[in-house]
Amino acid sequence: MSKIFRYIQVLFLAVLLLSSVQGQERVAESQELNQDTINRQGPTDPDELESFLDGIMAVHLESYHIAGATLSVVKDGKILLAKGYGYADIKNKKPVNPEKTLFRPGSVSKLFTWTAVMQLFEQGKLDLEADVNQYLKDFKIPDTYPEPITLTHLFTHTPGFEDVWTGMAARSAEDLVPLGEFLAERMPPRFLPPGKLAAYSNYGTALAGYIVQELSGIPFEEYIEENIFKPLGMEQSSFRQPLPPRLAGDMSVGYTFVKGKYEARGFEFINGLAPAGSLSSSATDMAKFMIAHLQLGKYGEQSILEEETAIMMQRQLFTHDPRLDGNAYGFWEQSLNNLRMIGHGGDSTLFHTSLVLIPERNLGFYISYNSTGGAGAARDELLQAFLDRYYPMPEELEPEPSPDFLERAGRFTGYYGMARGVFSTYEKIANLMMVIQVKTTEEGTLLTPFPAGLGIKQWVEVEPLVFRELGGQGILVFQENDQGRIANAFVNQFPYFALVKLAWYQSPGFHYTLLAILMILFLSTLGWPLSALSRLVCRRKKDIRSAPWFVRGVAGTISAFYIIFLLGTVMALSDPMEIMFGIPSLLKIALIFPLISAGLTVVALILTYFVWKNRYWTVCGRAQYTLIILASAVFLWFLNYWKLFGFNF
Repeated sequence: MSKIFRYIQVLFLAVLLLSSVQGQERVAESQELNQDTINRQGPTDPDELESFLDGIMAVHLESYHIAGATLSVVKDGKILLAKGYGYADIKNKKPVNPEKTLFRPGSVSKLFTWTAVMQLFEQGKLDLEADVNQYLKDFKIPDTYPEPITLTHLFTHTPGFEDVWTGMAARSAEDLVPLGEFLAERMPPRFLPPGKLAAYSNYGTALAGYIVQELSGIPFEEYIEENIFKPLGMEQSSFRQPLPPRLAGDMSVGYTFVKGKYEARGFEFINGLAPAGSLSSSATDMAKFMIAHLQLGKYGEQSILEEETAIMMQRQLFTHDPRLDGNAYGFWEQSLNNLRMIGHGGDSTLFHTSLVLIPERNLGFYISYNSTGGAGAARDELLQAFLDRYYPMPEELEPEPSPDFLERAGRFTGYYGMARGVFSTYEKIANLMMVIQVKTTEEGTLLTPFPAGLGIKQWVEVEPLVFRELGGQGILVFQENDQGRIANAFVNQFPYFALVKLAWYQSPGFHYTLLAILMILFLSTLGWPLSALSRLVCRRKKDIRSAPWFVRGVAGTISAFYIIFLLGTVMALSDPMEIMFGIPSLLKIALIFPLISAGLTVVALILTYFVWKNRYWTVCGRAQYTLIILASAVFLWFLNYWKLFGFNF
């Protein structure tokens, strides 16, 4: 009887255990089903989405020193969430209101310009493949290359224009230059044939906006208001500078974070390039714009584009390599979490923004911050966190480095400059700070420390000339020239610019080393450090013959002028943002000194002949004098190379 009772107990426990396991399996299956639903549909519950984003935003605003932010998420033709975080005005404790508060989305403004171009295209008023000169009345683009620049090139940032930095901002509304006048007077040189390489161009987009103005017969700002803002009900948006009185009070203050405190800055005036970046808008207004593009031109009963045109605008128009993302008709492509996204980023000096559309999921995501500092990193982290939660991708095995890669790595390593830049004026010196050095690691991978806070990335070769990012989703592709040497590199995350491999004499290391040697030689005329070395090596003789005072005086004056020039230039360019308002007065003064030194160098070369002929000083003294004069000639080459010899404005 006891055996039977024990048997019943064991059987009962087994049933309980089995029930427990089945229950756990049902819970797991339910969780997997819920996660699978999220995977397919993305966010569906506004409250859940808000709770998720609140946690991230709270951390970001504190850790990245961001005063305020505004965001909106749209899905299936509706606003799923619109919310403001932090302050639009710290002093007056004014919170960010997603429906009212205006932020400056910077280059996200370009999407409105390109939408306007496509409106005129579908009306048959312009040809995307025609020479843009046929639409320009008051000025023309020079025929530097046989191929003309078309609107297709402007869409994809491939017209081959140098960048425009100086004068692109104004201190007040009175200083603003009209669009057409600015484009005519500040036209950058063409440095590449159109359609060859992407080199991000604010000027190109502003030129497209000017064409809209010319063909429509009304100011660009008015055209956008009548043909985009009005149909979409975007009442809290404007390209006008200054803002209309009804909107001025809703504009968020922009902030910097200095020495532990937020410092308020004034309204940013975009000078002469308004179609490329002068929009002010609220998060809910931007949501309406996203819905219109996701709904293929429609917003409710209104339409800003025909369906065929809207579909066309989302297609890839240019890429450096078929394995990479590229540019659509104004939109940037981006691939993350196995999703094709299109969108645009935007950065003014104070505001940092991102607009992302996922057409296949009918979803749009918009975020804008009103502070400098870590906002650029914050927006990338926020988007990735959003995608990982609602569109997670399965884990993939990291690629293994090839055993023989280090034997071939030398052809990839070296310095790479950006195709985007200025190459014909004094601003060329800024290119020294925009260089990427590709290195190898002991593990057989490539290492790329990107500038401007973009981080360090590690790459593994997965096929010839193609590399995948370790711990990320990036793709790096190299391109050979006709001789089979590496000429360019392209990164998937940045379809709007290309990297160009630099020769040894173009590398920052060469120029920094050369500059250091030259400065040591110039300082030696002041008694340090070569003069001391000269006295140590060459003992002074009693019957040494001294040169006339002006011989040494010429060399000393040359050296002093170069040192003054260098100090003045460093001071003038110490704040790159100031260049946006115009050429610093101190730089104009500093540039005079090399011109005087050039004339004195010619005199000194003649004097060098007499120094050796008449055996002035010791041999070491004569050698030092000669080195200083030769250093002057080399420094003049250095300045000319960086467009700092003369007034190259």
